[in-house]
Order: sequence, then C-alpha cells, then structure tokens
Amino acid sequence: MNPTLILIADDHALVRAGIRAFLERIPNIEVVAEASDGREAVELVAKLQPDIVLMDIAMPDLNGLEATSQIVKMWPRVRVIVLSMHASEEYVWQALRAGARGYLLKGASLAELEWALSVVVRGEIYLSPPLSQQAIMEYVQRTGKERVREEKLTARQREILSLIAEGKSTKQVALQLNISVKTVESHRTQIMERLNIHDVAGLVRYAIKTGLVRIEP
Repeated sequence: MNPTLILIADDHALVRAGIRAFLERIPNIEVVAEASDGREAVELVAKLQPDIVLMDIAMPDLNGLEATSQIVKMWPRVRVIVLSMHASEEYVWQALRAGARGYLLKGASLAELEWALSVVVRGEIYLSPPLSQQAIMEYVQRTGKERVREEKLTARQREILSLIAEGKSTKQVALQLNISVKTVESHRTQIMERLNIHDVAGLVRYAIKTGLVRIEP
C-alpha cells in the first residue's frame, strides 16, 4: 500500500516539529514537506501533490483559510485538514466553507490525529469531538447574511482584504501580490462597495469576524 503523503503548514517551527513527530509514529504516513505560511503551502502542493495538508489558520502572507480555498479549487484531489486551537463554530464553518475536509483541535491526541487522517483519506469529513455538526448547521443558518456578503468578493479581493486587515499599506499589498498600487486601490474600493463598509477599521472588523484574519492573544 502506498503511504499517505502529508504536508504540514504552520508558521511556528516548534509546532511543525511536534506534528511531524506525531505523524512519524503513525504507520504508512510520510511527511513530504513543511510550509511556514499559506503561500508556501500552495506552492508546495503544486510541486508535490500530497494526499493531505494539515493547515494552520492564522499564518502570515496568506492565511490558512484562503490557502485552503486555493488548494481545493486547483487540486481537488488534495484534502485539507485545518488545525486550530479554537473550538469556535465560526472558525469551523469558515474552514468547511473554504473546502477543508476536516477540523482538528491542536490539543488532539495521537489516536485522534490518526483517526482523523483515516476518515479524511476515505473521503469523509472529520470534526474533533467537541465540535457539533448540529451546532455548525445552526451557526450557518444564523449567519446567512454574512455568508451572502462574503460571496460577493472574488478570491483576489478576499486576499487583498486579509492583507489590509493585517495592517499592510496599499504599497505593501501591491509589492506582495506583484500588482500595481492602482489595482489594489481599485480592489479596495470594490470591496467597500460590495460589503457596504466604507472605512478601513470596518474592513478589519469584518475580516476578523469572518475568519479571514485572527488577532493573536
């Protein structure tokens, strides 16, 4: 049987090392690479085509949710399991909506990690036990309006919004995405119009609320 190929994406080296140590104890699992941010994760998936990506949410350059969205759209065979310390229904919903096939809490045991991998490899969705499918469905129903507003944004606009919310200037966003300042300004204007939010502070609050960025404690 061919081993299940795993890519670990987390911006903390010690966390990646801990996850790798866990995975190396599971039979028929092979860690093919590690990524320190979402953009690197997308690039490594393109090169290595792993079976599963273990993806942190809050990472610099490109957050885990947007990276997940890009990966599942470009490589549908690759399955993403989001790793998070938060048992929040909002984060779970955002991860599933981005295309993740699993949501695993970072405090999970080796046995749970092994089970989550087996479930996702079979094509099913795995959620850590504290997370309730019913609770998530109720959350989706409660936040229907927010979902409609977010769907108005393109992938590029969500990416720009997340960078703005991280505090990057228009010039920094332009340099990072290799586009012109004028293009960034145009996207920002369109984002404000589509969300009916007309100041940067409001955009930041919206990005945090919908899980595009997270404020570290």
